[in-house]
Amino acid sequence: MTRGTQRRLISDGTALVRAHWFLRRASLGERVRVRGRPRVVARGEMVIGDRVQLVSTVAKLELVAERGGRLTVGSRSLINFGCSIVATERVSIGAMCHIGPHCMIMDTAFHELDPDRRLESPAPKPIEIAENVWIGARVIVMPGVTIGAGSAVGAGSVVTHDVAPRTLVAGVPARFIRDI
Repeated sequence: MTRGTQRRLISDGTALVRAHWFLRRASLGERVRVRGRPRVVARGEMVIGDRVQLVSTVAKLELVAERGGRLTVGSRSLINFGCSIVATERVSIGAMCHIGPHCMIMDTAFHELDPDRRLESPAPKPIEIAENVWIGARVIVMPGVTIGAGSAVGAGSVVTHDVAPRTLVAGVPARFIRDI
């Protein structure tokens, strides 16, 4: 066995152990890997599928399921460093999704826009990300959005409306670019 193979096996084993430690309050699939030290708050239900990779090396990854909330991540998905994913009601990420660094996916705005009601929390709106979706770096997915299967979202976009399956969207706000 070469030295590089030994290092890779040790690193992989460490990532598996980290997953069981950091996600100890979540329902875990097989061979989930965590690289780095994420912030995990599982007051609600958190379900992580088989072979999911969570990266928290360069910047801290944040996964939150508040009381009454449900966060699910489908099998073989990758969530990169610096992301904040918050479920106060429901955030669902399908299988084989790739989420780039520093993305924000939150099903609530945490406060009302009206200055007289700023201290009130608005009703959450569930987010649904279907299977095999690619989300570029620094994308913001607004509450209530559904992103269709096989779609891609360009880096730096703000997704304010539903995205049809197998389409590319980009921009602020995200607009249709072309079919995939």
